[in-house]
Amino acid sequence: MLEKLFQLKKNQTSLKQEVIAGCTTFLTMAYIIFVNPMMLADAGMDHGAVFVATCVAAAIGCFVMGLLANYPIALAPGMGLNAFFTYTVVGEMGYTWETALGAVFLSGICFLLLSMLKIREWIVNSIPMSLRIGIAAGIGLFLALLGLQSAGIVVANPATLVAMGDITSFPAVMASLGFFIIIALVQRGVKSAVIISILSITLLGLLFGDLQYNGIMSTPPSVAPTFMQMDLASVLEVSMISVVFAFLFVDLFDTSGTLVAVAQRGGFLDDKGRLPRINRALTADSVATIAGATLGTSTTTSYVESTSGVSAGGRTGLTACVVGLLFLAALFFSPLAGMVPAYATAGTLFYVAILMMSGLVNVEWEDLTEAAPVVVVCILMPLTFSIATGIALGFISYAAIKLLTGRYKDLSVGVVVLAAMFVLKFIFE
Repeated sequence: MLEKLFQLKKNQTSLKQEVIAGCTTFLTMAYIIFVNPMMLADAGMDHGAVFVATCVAAAIGCFVMGLLANYPIALAPGMGLNAFFTYTVVGEMGYTWETALGAVFLSGICFLLLSMLKIREWIVNSIPMSLRIGIAAGIGLFLALLGLQSAGIVVANPATLVAMGDITSFPAVMASLGFFIIIALVQRGVKSAVIISILSITLLGLLFGDLQYNGIMSTPPSVAPTFMQMDLASVLEVSMISVVFAFLFVDLFDTSGTLVAVAQRGGFLDDKGRLPRINRALTADSVATIAGATLGTSTTTSYVESTSGVSAGGRTGLTACVVGLLFLAALFFSPLAGMVPAYATAGTLFYVAILMMSGLVNVEWEDLTEAAPVVVVCILMPLTFSIATGIALGFISYAAIKLLTGRYKDLSVGVVVLAAMFVLKFIFE
């Protein structure tokens, strides 16, 4: 049955190799089990319900990717998108988390339609590479700021906006130690570096009496507080168009970049550099997002950590299915997830920021018309504490700079239309 489903011999792999690859991928991305519920709880959502939604949505995404597209690519609620959900849509814009879930659901529907109608290629190709890099790096800086804030390393200051907090406090010291552990283990090639760091810092919190022991395993919490709680009526308001677009936009490029990265690592691209069955892979991503919103979590997307499983020998969708099974097994560890403090995941956010900012090396820094919009996105996204605002200002600055320098031929129709829409948004909001 496995041979028929995944064509193991044709892909020169085995059951043992795929299981090892699946376990490797899971260990590199399992931190989302702890980080996502904590982040969405800041939006007012039930921690236990989001924990269940995170695990189940990830499992559904992995199973659909494995069985439909037959790629060793795992999915889970995405970092950056959960921050946008909580701190921009709910925190800054003032929408309820039910409305934000509705926006995620609608963006998943739109993503599914784009995948089926093959419009994705036109959208992706119309956005300049510099803006894509800038958006990823900007989200990375945004996550870094969140991590520093949650650890008390960076605090508010009425005179300078931000200032250094008490770096000798227990949360700050533990967050720093967690970050150092991750970097040291990753540099030594340890695949489960992030989850080892989170669990180690949580254990230290228990040993020093800063945390209360609640157990390790139990039956999964109820998902009822978040299940089918999307407020779709509110999403149909004109003011929500930019929010839905932002969810769709970030997921679109995050997924596209991840698919290319994993495909290059695994040698899945064809002679023309294209990924076979890409529409199936994109369909898996959109179905997972729709399922996740229904269950009660932010956008579910493909994880670049899947490259670790590919490096360990993963070649088929069986790897993704193994990851899905492990996410279901993780449902029974909700007490552990609820015990993890914010400072235990702060180092993780900073580490993810490093990964997301690595693409800046590919920016054409000698061309100011390309480099300037990247800096606009990177700086303004964390300083305005809004991913959506950073994206909007990036598009506006790119179009304005190209026009004023006479480089209007570099502008695609998509960039001009989006820049104009964002200008109107700022004028009439």
